[in-house]
Amino acid sequence: MQIYIHIPFCESKCPYCAFGSHSDKFSQVKKYFLALNHEIQNTILDLNEKITTIFIGGGTPSSVNAEFYAQIFEVLKPKLAKNAEITSEANPNSANLQWLEDMKSLGVNRISFGAQSFDEKKLRLLGRIHSKNAIFKAVQNAKIAKFKNINVDLMYSTKLDTKKLLKRELENIANLGISHISAYSLSLEEKTPFWDKLNLKKDSLSLARYLISGLEDIGFKQYEISNFGKICTHNLGYWKQKDYLGFGAYAVGTMGDRRFYSPSDLDEYIANPLQKKVEILSKKDMLEEHIFLGLRSCVGIKLSNLDKEKIEKVELLEKENKIYIKNGRAFNTNFLIADEISLFLT
Repeated sequence: MQIYIHIPFCESKCPYCAFGSHSDKFSQVKKYFLALNHEIQNTILDLNEKITTIFIGGGTPSSVNAEFYAQIFEVLKPKLAKNAEITSEANPNSANLQWLEDMKSLGVNRISFGAQSFDEKKLRLLGRIHSKNAIFKAVQNAKIAKFKNINVDLMYSTKLDTKKLLKRELENIANLGISHISAYSLSLEEKTPFWDKLNLKKDSLSLARYLISGLEDIGFKQYEISNFGKICTHNLGYWKQKDYLGFGAYAVGTMGDRRFYSPSDLDEYIANPLQKKVEILSKKDMLEEHIFLGLRSCVGIKLSNLDKEKIEKVELLEKENKIYIKNGRAFNTNFLIADEISLFLT
């Protein structure tokens, strides 16, 4: 079983971020963690299988003192599989050495830093409150705290991106000595300050290819449209459509053909952390997700899931070298066109 835990607190809200988080509700942290612990305790009591991965996301988990996580780990530890992958997101400015050491002692063994860029001007554009030096310091501290599995997030497709700027980003990444990179194209999401500000974004296929090629040249093999390096087992589970439990406000979980949604309101969640909205996924929904997730990752599509018409389309794509077949699965040869191929197949 996989688990996602949502921490909806941030030191500041980035203008591109559409995730459920608050920079002005830290007075609610204690109540939130009591509610979170209540939800986890009541849910995993009946859990018969071991927990193989945990991902603590947000928001910014490092904006909350590590002591709040201790009680949660007390509940989770008896259910953990041996060598479970436990990831926590963190920001370079708030993940100090003490926080990192405390989280490591609780069992976290993978850390993911929201860096986004090493360019000071680009950091300001994205509303980030850390510096380039803070990224290097955070990674150094993570290594001192004995983290061996370290990810850094990078963002591209901003109006400032050029081949020269991306070359500097790659040089900085190469100097970090880390195991994983997540590189995301800037999205202009509804209900964010960046929404509709098309002048902030630069879509360039050649720059995207340059970045991907550059990451592979420095040892980060692409295994999903936005992920490079040592495979994150938790994320791989999403792409394989494995069941997972989502804990906390704004969290989502999936069990078979049912998707569970926690309240998307902090106060509502604190008042009743056990309430969930349920969506029933049709066979068509699940197949479309299988195709979409498989084409944007190393998972691929199981051919036995497809009808005759879709198989014929796959064969056409294979002839055009956009897909290759291996062991009864179809794999994408270019993750950058995953959406277009998915639309063609569905």
